[in-house]
Amino acid sequence: MNRREVLRLAQPPLLRFAPGVALGMLSALCAVGLLGVSAWLITRAAEQPPILFLSAAMVGVRAFALGRATFRYLERLVGHDAAFATMPALRVGVYERLVPVAPDGLGSARSGDLLSRLVSDVDEQQNLPLRVLQPLVVSGLTSAAVVVVVWLLLPAAGLVLLLSLVAALLVGTVLNAALSGRAEQAVAGLRGTHRAALADYLTNLDVLVAYGADRAALASLDEADAALTAASRRRAVGAGATAAAVTFFAGLATVLTLVVGVPALGAGAVSGSGGFDGPALAVVALVPLAAFEVFAMIPLAAGAWRQVRASADRIASVVPSGVPASIPVDGPSAVRPAPEVFTRLSLRDVTAQWPGASSPALAPVSLDLSPGDRVLVRGESGAGKTTLAHVLVRFLEYSGSYRLNGHEAREYPVDAVRQVVGLCEQRPHLFDDDIRQNLLFARDTATDEELLAVLDRVGLGSWVQARGGLTARVGERGALVSGGQAQRLALARALLAGFPVLVLDEPTANVDPEQADALLTDLLAAAAAASRAVLLIAHTPVPPALVTRTLTLLPPGESPKTAL
Repeated sequence: MNRREVLRLAQPPLLRFAPGVALGMLSALCAVGLLGVSAWLITRAAEQPPILFLSAAMVGVRAFALGRATFRYLERLVGHDAAFATMPALRVGVYERLVPVAPDGLGSARSGDLLSRLVSDVDEQQNLPLRVLQPLVVSGLTSAAVVVVVWLLLPAAGLVLLLSLVAALLVGTVLNAALSGRAEQAVAGLRGTHRAALADYLTNLDVLVAYGADRAALASLDEADAALTAASRRRAVGAGATAAAVTFFAGLATVLTLVVGVPALGAGAVSGSGGFDGPALAVVALVPLAAFEVFAMIPLAAGAWRQVRASADRIASVVPSGVPASIPVDGPSAVRPAPEVFTRLSLRDVTAQWPGASSPALAPVSLDLSPGDRVLVRGESGAGKTTLAHVLVRFLEYSGSYRLNGHEAREYPVDAVRQVVGLCEQRPHLFDDDIRQNLLFARDTATDEELLAVLDRVGLGSWVQARGGLTARVGERGALVSGGQAQRLALARALLAGFPVLVLDEPTANVDPEQADALLTDLLAAAAAASRAVLLIAHTPVPPALVTRTLTLLPPGESPKTAL
């Protein structure tokens, strides 16, 4: 995904964008008309003409005042509706490109920064139509129309207004870029850094406190916050200086208009009184103030564009243009439905590598799994145990042969393979909700009786009752449960999902050694109760009676091992 594609998704189609522009134009013209007609009315009324000569102007003042507010409200309503309507398409477009590569294709993106890109940076894209394109079109056309009207009233005043607008554009844009250009480009990245640091701090607060490193982490978070605050302050300074410059040129335009307008009094035949008179002078002198009020959005649109562009680059950088070769995708041959009955899983000389790596992370492996098998996978760190688990659930593409029920895994959609092979990771993710909701997403039709039954099967029945039932909360990332209880909850979810093949990746890694054997016994017994095939990945000793076979993985480059 590139920047242009992000911006294309963020910009509403013309038929939805044009009404907002039209309403913005009407509102801006009403604002200019209100000041111009008011100036003429007040000046003309000072001459004490018959009231009949003022009635049309009085009606015009009321009409322009009502029109300005009404059209402004409708422009906001229609413009924001069009901008917000693009957000679902943009978000879905981003998610659709992320899902095929998740989780192994996301690289080293930190969770907090990734969240910032998917939320704050995506939200920033709504400013493309609202604060960049629409203001440029509305302000540009309105300013051009005002210059034409003033030129018709007094050419010299029209020239003064045109030159003042051009000078304000150049000075305001340059001033804004000089004072806040870098800050506007950097604020999106600094916001992501701050949120990543905040997420890391909150997630690991218990470990940081235990090791006395919380103050250092908090100091790092303060630095990120200070950098973000400084960038936001510089951005505000640039916006303020730009507004001041535009205001200066608005006043200068009024003064210069008076300089060229006063000598022209009485010349020409503009009004019914027979020349360029006082009311006409008031109009050409004061209308530039309203024109500059509308025009002020143009220099600020350049700053908004820098922010939108920086956020679009951040989105594009985390969303790959294409799926890496090491991430599986559904090809034209992936047409088989998920097997209704699992009979056999077979690997022959299977190897794989991680995205961006230049060498395989798994030595060629051969393995057969049938219902009821309990295979232990061992190997030193770096031998590819987790890589093998990710191959089996099709997070990673493989070389060699990986067959389900006699058919190559590539003949099934990746989601169909994941209906057969389930993975309980080393650190299972628990949502900050109650036990019921942490189980229901595996099978949302399960009743409370079924949930309690599966909790009994994994040895958590009495624990759940002691906690108050299924409404007991598990805390952020399972902070209120132990490592063993988290593994049992993850297994309960897998049992509810009904995976015929279950991969347990280091289930005792976060469990006390004296509890490890008991946990493994319970997990394997519950998993094998329905004749499931279980692949147990462990680096700690496992009682031989709990498994039927052992597969030892060697680091890539050494002789392959086989478990048939």
